[in-house]
Amino acid sequence: MRLIYTFLIFFSFLFFNLFAKDISTKEAEIFKNIRCLICQGQSIADSNSEFSQTLKLVVKDQIKEGKSKEEIYDFLIEKYGEWIVYKPTFSKNFILWLLPYIFLLLGGIVLFLLIKKRENTKTN
Repeated sequence: MRLIYTFLIFFSFLFFNLFAKDISTKEAEIFKNIRCLICQGQSIADSNSEFSQTLKLVVKDQIKEGKSKEEIYDFLIEKYGEWIVYKPTFSKNFILWLLPYIFLLLGGIVLFLLIKKRENTKTN
């Protein structure tokens, strides 16, 4: 019987440790993606300002409530604006995301047409 209690205690600590690590890695990932509005250029994970400490508590409370990362980001974006998140959403900024690829495609087409025109003038 003592052996069974020992195993139960051991596995309860093991599962608690795994669950606690999952929450802390989720917190750390969210903290690194949220910008401190006072310490410009720093995430709240790196900042020790009062604002970042408050945001950390807000994020921890929302994680305890069972909210997902996206829900937490949506809440913070609604409250502080899109600038608070280091990785902006694709839907609102799609032109900024696609513009380099469009320029690369247009440059490739122009380069192809110039080379084709040069070959045609050489053969004539």
